[in-house]
Amino acid sequence: MLDDLDLTGYIIDEPRREKMKTNKEVIRAFAWGSRASAGNLYTDGRSLWSYDLKIAQRTPEGIVVGNFTSPGGGFHSVTTSKHVSMAKREAHTIMLPELFNDLFSDKPF
Repeated sequence: MLDDLDLTGYIIDEPRREKMKTNKEVIRAFAWGSRASAGNLYTDGRSLWSYDLKIAQRTPEGIVVGNFTSPGGGFHSVTTSKHVSMAKREAHTIMLPELFNDLFSDKPF
């Protein structure tokens, strides 16, 4: 074990654990094109997901958010609605869920 210590007394070559991000930090990372996750809200920098539902997409024209909320006609859960509401603050375009799914679905058909 002593061979694994560096001069400061810290164990070396141990993977660093990243601090859990807040939802706001994940939204900010998405807006800047970076990866981040906070439990059920996560992004690869291009798309934003709430659970396994894609709720937003970065495009060359800006951020597009699917309105997966009760007023938007695409309600999934209270938590997803909160995630969408946060993402809408960064959006350049907000779309009806059906149109968003048609344009940004990862499925070929």
